[in-house]
Amino acid sequence: MLIHCRNEAEQTALGGALAGSAENAAVIFLHGDLGAGKTTLVRGFLRQRGWQGPVRSPTYTLIEPYPVNGSTVYHLDLYRLGDPEELEYLGLRDILAESAVVLVEWPERGAGWLPQPDLVLDIRHLTEGRDVQVIAETDLGKAILNRLIRCYPKSPG
Repeated sequence: MLIHCRNEAEQTALGGALAGSAENAAVIFLHGDLGAGKTTLVRGFLRQRGWQGPVRSPTYTLIEPYPVNGSTVYHLDLYRLGDPEELEYLGLRDILAESAVVLVEWPERGAGWLPQPDLVLDIRHLTEGRDVQVIAETDLGKAILNRLIRCYPKSPG
């Protein structure tokens, strides 16, 4: 599914639609250059789930948990990860054992330690706005994508 977001508000809305589509546990990879809007999507996701506090990219802490409405959403930013093995020391195994949504920026830096994602979002800069390609990698990802298609019908074409 290809979605064009003309501005930050539409990218935030896409994050909210994704939150409404991903029910409990899911691993979602967010690919894109610096400034592509990965954290903007996460912010929309968390707002839809009921998080009222600030949402920042956990560039230095690497993992930020957000307890919302009886569950936890984990936001990982692996840009500054020195070695994928560090994920073991950061508690990745415990996080993945929970019934939680795990949103991962720069997942390629955790190669070999991260599980297969359910969904992959590839965000591309355009002269105006962003294109977001959403790809399902698992059966759960396909179910999430089908719900997303129903609640966010703004794909071009």
